[in-house]
Amino acid sequence: EQGGCVGTPQSDVARLKTLSPSRISTYLACPVKYRWTYEDGRGRLYLKARASYSFGTTLHRVLESFHQAGQEGVPPTEQVMAEYEESWISAGFSSQEEMSEAFGEGKAILERYAEELRSEPVLPNTLFVEKTLSHPYPRFKLLGRLDRVDERPDGTLEVVDYKTGRSHLTPEDVQGDLAMGVYQLLMKKHYPDRPVCATLVGLRSGQRSTYGMSDQELEDFERDLL
Repeated sequence: EQGGCVGTPQSDVARLKTLSPSRISTYLACPVKYRWTYEDGRGRLYLKARASYSFGTTLHRVLESFHQAGQEGVPPTEQVMAEYEESWISAGFSSQEEMSEAFGEGKAILERYAEELRSEPVLPNTLFVEKTLSHPYPRFKLLGRLDRVDERPDGTLEVVDYKTGRSHLTPEDVQGDLAMGVYQLLMKKHYPDRPVCATLVGLRSGQRSTYGMSDQELEDFERDLL
């Protein structure tokens, strides 16, 4: 079966430990932090809202609506701004001034994003937005939530990931990004006959960078995960 795993009964899949890019990154950075974030519930008492997370989540919500699969044309700027105001998350900002500054920056980012998309001769063929994919292995279930998946004219499936904290991007950044590796691996598990690539989009700069892992790279990456 696509996305299945030999030796892992379906009844056992739900009981597998879930690993995601954020979980893996946290463990690699500090196993103790992983324990208090994911294993011991008492650690959650000390988690605080962060302005950067609120800002990024807001933009992701608006872009999710913006790129809904099957949507025709670019929505009017007024509609985008209305969605932005409705989606705004205020948690984590230290002052009203800081929040107002961030709100203005987000507005400028979305206005530029919409304008650049309108200038494109052909709109991207978006298949999925905020798509969750998983694949079971004998000891864990690999999970990833993809911001967007486009289908290119040549049939390549392109995973698009938005970055609010990074401006300058290179293909090497995509190649070395753990999450983008996980997303490409999951896509290949579900669509083994389709070429796959990944693109990082820096929302602040509008810069894009793309890299597609070869079959050998995906095999090596999967071995490292295991």
